[in-house]
Amino acid sequence: MSEGTLYDKVWDRHAVTELPTGQTQLFVGLHLIHEVTSPQAFGMLKERDLEVAYPERTHATVDHIVPTADQSRPYGDDSAEEMMRELEENVREAGIEFDSPDTGDQGIVHVIGPEQGITQPGMTIVCGDSHTSTHGAFGALAFGIGTSQIRDVLATGTVAMEKQKVRKIQVTGELGPGVTAKDIVLTIIRRLGTEGGVGYVYEYAGEAIESLGMEGRMSICNMSIEGGARAGYVNPDETTYEWLAETDAFEDDPERFDRLKPYWELVRSDEDAEYDDVVTIDGSEIEPTVTWGTTPGQGIGISEPIPKPEELPADKQDTARRAQEHMRVSPGETMAGYGIDVAFLGSCTNARLPDLRAAAEIVRGREVDPDVRGLVVPGSQRVQQAAEEEGLADVFREAGFEWRNAGCSMCLGMNEDQLEGDQASASSSNRNFVGRQGSKDGRTVLMSPEMVAAAAITGEVTDVRELEEVVSA
Repeated sequence: MSEGTLYDKVWDRHAVTELPTGQTQLFVGLHLIHEVTSPQAFGMLKERDLEVAYPERTHATVDHIVPTADQSRPYGDDSAEEMMRELEENVREAGIEFDSPDTGDQGIVHVIGPEQGITQPGMTIVCGDSHTSTHGAFGALAFGIGTSQIRDVLATGTVAMEKQKVRKIQVTGELGPGVTAKDIVLTIIRRLGTEGGVGYVYEYAGEAIESLGMEGRMSICNMSIEGGARAGYVNPDETTYEWLAETDAFEDDPERFDRLKPYWELVRSDEDAEYDDVVTIDGSEIEPTVTWGTTPGQGIGISEPIPKPEELPADKQDTARRAQEHMRVSPGETMAGYGIDVAFLGSCTNARLPDLRAAAEIVRGREVDPDVRGLVVPGSQRVQQAAEEEGLADVFREAGFEWRNAGCSMCLGMNEDQLEGDQASASSSNRNFVGRQGSKDGRTVLMSPEMVAAAAITGEVTDVRELEEVVSA
């Protein structure tokens, strides 16, 4: 087993006891909740007459069901309004801080935690959302949990988990023009598979990772779960500390920052740490990457041909045939030129300010194809406000995009933002499963924000490097 890694150090420091099941009871440093997965857990507490053990370690927002076009109350969708009211009641009774839409701090749970400095290195973080791994970008151990575990964390401040192995993924070299963090993680998942990380957490390292800003690191950690890993993380460094120093948690309290930094340094993986597996990928060989199928692992470089099912491993051939039939693609072709109907810029993977800046540079002075519906959905109200102050919203509007309010939106189609019929979407989100964006016949192609912007302009999947003013990672 691994030894001396950040995962081992943080795990050991948060272990309460070993349970008869063989699991470890871990103390939870931060519990993030939202409106979809928490109501049942709060209901379980009420049935047992239990209170929330550590309300100060719990933080709430609304993101999955909140409308992005019109957020006036009551919401047009009765079930969305019901979930919102239940969340409001639960957090009020428990004394939990809640970033509601009227605070200016509301947003996707995996965007607001980092931007407010709530997410910090060396923490254990849980949330009833599979993409909680995002927070690992700060050197935290962050896990998605289920409803019964949410109940346990609310009631005890702890969660029961099995320790995983650690795989170090080294991405070496320098990224080329038009290549981003999204392309890195799609490449990793493509090579290791959607189940390749089962039983592991991923430690991301190497020059290509270390050169990324925090937003890029979050994009990569966000999609760890798509590769089957239980979590993913990057060791904290000066890039991490510079981000944290400017957040709410530390901007007005530098002494607290100075007190915590030695711990953050301490939990970094040792130089001689032992790993259960090490994988090396040459970042200089990665090109803009898109998916051709119905899982994040079915991806290719923009210039590469779609694979023939019979040339894939036997256990992937039937899945590939079904995916190609659904997506209406043919082996031997590239994805370049694949027509789209919708261009979606958003999600907890790629809806932060630098994502929007990069996409705006592609669309500036251009117009969205007349047959394409373009949506830009900021990841939080803070991102939205900053983008509007910088004039990014105007750039998108002038190009023909719809500029929306913060929320999960078309990433999973739980509100009005959904594909219709067999529409094809160029999406900066994290999943392309059948029905994921609201229509069982809809088709989703995952790609970077820059690639989404390029597709919106041309009306088809396009190598962003062919357009002027490409913004590199």
